[in-house]
Amino acid sequence: MQDVEALYEIFPDEILGSGQFGVVYGGRHRKKQRDVAIKVIDKLRFPTREEAQLKNEVAILQNLRHPGVVNLDRMFETEERVFVIMEKMRGDMLEMILTSQQGRLTEREAKYLTAQILVALRYLHLRSIVHCDLKPENVLLTCPVGPSYAVAQRFPLAKLCDFGFARIIGDKSFRRSLVGTPAYLAPEVLKNKGYNRAIDMWSVGVIMYVSLSGTFPFNEDEEITDQINNAAFMFPAKPWQEISEQAIDLITKLLQLKLKKRYSVARSLNHEWMQDFTAATNLIGFDSLQDYVSWSDLRRLEASIGKGKRFLTASGDDSTWEAFRNVWNSKKDNGSQLPEWQAIGWNNQCQFSSVLYRATEQI
Repeated sequence: MQDVEALYEIFPDEILGSGQFGVVYGGRHRKKQRDVAIKVIDKLRFPTREEAQLKNEVAILQNLRHPGVVNLDRMFETEERVFVIMEKMRGDMLEMILTSQQGRLTEREAKYLTAQILVALRYLHLRSIVHCDLKPENVLLTCPVGPSYAVAQRFPLAKLCDFGFARIIGDKSFRRSLVGTPAYLAPEVLKNKGYNRAIDMWSVGVIMYVSLSGTFPFNEDEEITDQINNAAFMFPAKPWQEISEQAIDLITKLLQLKLKKRYSVARSLNHEWMQDFTAATNLIGFDSLQDYVSWSDLRRLEASIGKGKRFLTASGDDSTWEAFRNVWNSKKDNGSQLPEWQAIGWNNQCQFSSVLYRATEQI
């Protein structure tokens, strides 16, 4: 077997992160000069169970190819260590939330990232793969985030990572083994009941809540597990009065105790908060403009990846939004013209007629 250091240079001073399996270092493919992330696991130090979780992650990732899932390059194993080579990312969703100006994301940003998470989950669930540990830390970003970076970097490509707890669960199957991170776990897992792919959807609901509010949907004075088991979540006026009813409605439909009532990936993607294309054909108003901006954000991301990939939007929607733009621009009272999707900016301020969007405000 080839030596990992013969193919890859490992940078011991560049620590990208650490977790239950070991340390992740920056590295580079020696021949291709391509940056990578190298997860190094000390087999003598870590329990056999955790080593098994790592191999479970590798076994699942090596068969996945999707823009919304982190790419696995290869794995090396010696008597003492395991090396997992993956594509190098630049930040994560939790860091993005924490470094936001208000300690939470705008609806435009949250919708942009939630759409990517849901599309990646759709890919996984169609293959009977349940992530089982969704949380902002496991949503990696292609751009570094923070107050010192450009606003355009608030709209990066997002990829799901850390498949150590992932399971193969059929559409009508259930599992019982304990998985995941408590704050994002669905009540059926905490109650040790059978669970299926619906546990990922509960986690998406918590991620949405955290993204839009900067806090967990729990009262610190009460036991978290009790609140999860009872789905006792509150939407206090600050900041939820600034957030759309549609966003709150989707969160509520995801944080459902009964699995049959909890929204699936398909229903979530069709929810009006994500994109109400019907509204665009019937209405010329602020809500439709928001949807056009969100659709444009995703189209620009697809275009930036290249190769003509359409994994976030459907080509059949192009004519719908072009018709919306034409009707909007035909209205004399709308003032300035609504540009094509390629020209919708990611800058702090975009003004169309009397409608003003600021990055710190709800769109």
